[in-house]
Amino acid sequence: MKLALRELPPLTFRALTMTGGAVLLFVWYRLRGIPLQLPRTALAQVLLLALPNILGWHALSIFGVQSLASGRAAIVGFTMPVWTVLMGVLFFGERMSPRLWLATLSTATALMLLMWHELGRLSGNPAGLAWMLAAALSWAIGTLLLKRIPAAVPTEVMTVWMIGATVPVMWALALLMEPPLGRWPSGAGWATLAYGALINYGVAQILWFSIARSLPPVASALSIMLIPIVGLLSAVPITQELPYPEDFLAAGMIALALAVTLMPGKSR
Repeated sequence: MKLALRELPPLTFRALTMTGGAVLLFVWYRLRGIPLQLPRTALAQVLLLALPNILGWHALSIFGVQSLASGRAAIVGFTMPVWTVLMGVLFFGERMSPRLWLATLSTATALMLLMWHELGRLSGNPAGLAWMLAAALSWAIGTLLLKRIPAAVPTEVMTVWMIGATVPVMWALALLMEPPLGRWPSGAGWATLAYGALINYGVAQILWFSIARSLPPVASALSIMLIPIVGLLSAVPITQELPYPEDFLAAGMIALALAVTLMPGKSR
């Protein structure tokens, strides 16, 4: 994404890749013989769930990625599961265990490290942290809604239609808020678009559903923990962004928070 944003406005990039991903998912599931019809009674549910899960996360996070170094943005964005647990405690009456207190402390420490580093630099952009935190909170709200609202259609149908419903909104935002493209993307730009559509919205979705179906829920949730670490390390060869010591410490704190939050407690 960082490479793509050197040539494309953020919302335009999201609109292009989301459109391609929606088409790929639709074709893939149709080839597998999965019916994708959406009953009219499920339309309101799809729109409600798409607002925080797809539109909120993908629109807000792309501005965060644009403003922050990619690895640091990944760390902040993947505090999402922790915020989900904490919001459940605050607003849905879930009990606060010692593990959740430890997760809260770890998350707060990581965010303080990241914000201190950004605020302490004259060239830093604390607005980027705000974008990613807003994106993480949007995902958390969406997750709580997914848990609280009974599913009216299978997950595959819900995912395709949530993305499909968001595509025209993303295009409208891009056309209203961003200037038209002055020139076609370079070869590298087209490669990032293809990667975003195929990997981010296409293959990654398929892999995630496969993992979620074949592994216990806790194991599938823990599988996302290495993503921010990969984001930090891959930023060096891809975008030549050197991580700082604070970034690695923050990554470790996020990993600790996710681990203690998502690992199952002792059976009684």
